[in-house]
Amino acid sequence: MSQTDEYRFQVNLGGMIDILANHLYSSPRVFIREVLQNATDAITARKELGETAAEGKVTVELSGSGEQQVLMIQDNGIGLTEEDIHRFLSIIGQSSKKGTDLLASETSFIGRFGIGLLSCFMVSDEIVVLTRSVKEGVSMEWRGKPDGTYTIRRLETELPVGTQIYLRCKPGSEFYYEPAQVEESLFYYGALLPYPVMLSVDGETKRVNLPSTSWMQDPEQLRSRRGEVLELGYRLMGERFGDFIPLRTASGRTGGIAFILPRSINLNSKRLHRVYLKHMLVSDKAENVLPEWAFFIKSLIWTDELQPTASREYFYENEQLDGVRSELGTCIRQELLRMAEYEPDRLQHWIRLHELSMKALAVEDAEFLRIMHRWFSFESTFGRRELSELVREAGGRPLHYTSTVDEYRQITHVAAAQSMLVINGGYIYDTEILEKLHWIDPALQTERLSPEDVSMSFTGLTQEEREQYYSVLRVMDAALQPMRCRTELKRFEPASLPVLYTISQDALTLRTMENTVEETTALFSNVLDSLRAGVQQNAGYSTLYFNLNNPVVARIFEATDTQMITAATEMMYVNALMMGHYPMNRNELGLMNRSVLHFINWGLGNGQNT
Repeated sequence: MSQTDEYRFQVNLGGMIDILANHLYSSPRVFIREVLQNATDAITARKELGETAAEGKVTVELSGSGEQQVLMIQDNGIGLTEEDIHRFLSIIGQSSKKGTDLLASETSFIGRFGIGLLSCFMVSDEIVVLTRSVKEGVSMEWRGKPDGTYTIRRLETELPVGTQIYLRCKPGSEFYYEPAQVEESLFYYGALLPYPVMLSVDGETKRVNLPSTSWMQDPEQLRSRRGEVLELGYRLMGERFGDFIPLRTASGRTGGIAFILPRSINLNSKRLHRVYLKHMLVSDKAENVLPEWAFFIKSLIWTDELQPTASREYFYENEQLDGVRSELGTCIRQELLRMAEYEPDRLQHWIRLHELSMKALAVEDAEFLRIMHRWFSFESTFGRRELSELVREAGGRPLHYTSTVDEYRQITHVAAAQSMLVINGGYIYDTEILEKLHWIDPALQTERLSPEDVSMSFTGLTQEEREQYYSVLRVMDAALQPMRCRTELKRFEPASLPVLYTISQDALTLRTMENTVEETTALFSNVLDSLRAGVQQNAGYSTLYFNLNNPVVARIFEATDTQMITAATEMMYVNALMMGHYPMNRNELGLMNRSVLHFINWGLGNGQNT
């Protein structure tokens, strides 16, 4: 049996630092977050030991200039023993946080990966740590370099309990040591930390983070501090908000403020939220902490229960996040329902601004739809009105609606001229809401309307007119036969509308297939041909209704020249397609070109056909 030799991995620390700088972290300035994190964790650990001698505090001091700049971060936390230094500062990947599963352990600390201190090598060629543990009276010094070497020594001087970290500016990193940049980074990451974060520059010291607030434990207190909350939103999120909704999960472990955006935004815009884990900023671009329908919200969230990724800049998409997201969405929903009962004017203002988002929620939530539907607005032949107004206008009759915008565009002029109330249900969520109305209120009946249904209200011809125009209609039918379209002559309003094109759903499906066949590959075209054969049997013909009340149509039906009637019919057909926003196939485009040239030649010939 051959002998198996055992070896130990060799770690290239310089390579790991490059990975941190270019792949794990979004910016070298995260070193500020990591040292702040270590400091606040140390203070929290000291408090858990029952140490109450001094209030926890983090002091950041900046001295020197250029490449001689030195950043010192000091805390009065628990400190490190010599054993702690060997375990936690000298073993990469070791965490000082207890628990067998470091990624999922539940602690009161922020950090979980034990690699945060390495981020300091992105801006410094040496890390110096001076520390004294509350457990032992020995002061220690640890010096680490990016080549993987380090030294440890005991100090003769007696340091205060806690830890001091010294970072000297690395060439090329001067930007991250500028006082304004350091102050901005401290506030950016640590604005909500529960301990004072003090910055000292040129002998002047000031507090950088916000004072501790009780409403982080009880967000309901926010209602009585409106001005303070809105100012906080501006300071942390850089935007002037006009309203907000308190957020809190049932466990109390996640809370926040849902600021209602003061402007209407696109449904597809990114939903960016600012999230703090254990009071430390994790991300100001979090997209997955609220339901998708809440895109009118920009939230400030604090939590101690979500699981961060290795970079601590995002959260894992897991059941825990699903639960928190659902509960926060419920908070928003319940507040909107509360507004509906007690502050309807306030609610109407936000519905008008963010109606699309409200409709998205109503489609998912029947109770929300029951409360809110009366304020939703819809485009109709009577103008854009709230649903409650449209119901009154209908006078007990069913609400008629179209399921597509193109159908609505086809019939809107005809319906409006006949004082017929029709709702455009073609916009996103509108048809779904209209179809659900009878489930929440049996008195609210809705009926889908098609162009064919509108044609039922047209006035027919007299027997004398049918005989008079029979021959012209036969010429028109022959002209449109290749397009699978038949013609009918009616009278309807408005008189300005010469024709109305209607098509059944089966015929529309066939038409779409035929247009696709022209643009697709030969292989896919064969597949569509097979499908088209089955649809064609039931598709039937489309119909082009001519309006005898229209002066141009009346003149066409008085014509006797067959070629002129054919050309006019073809022109009216393609015009109706364009009015209904139907894509034209090659035959129809050819039809349009041919009829246009025919009329040009007719005009140039001074009324003589060529």
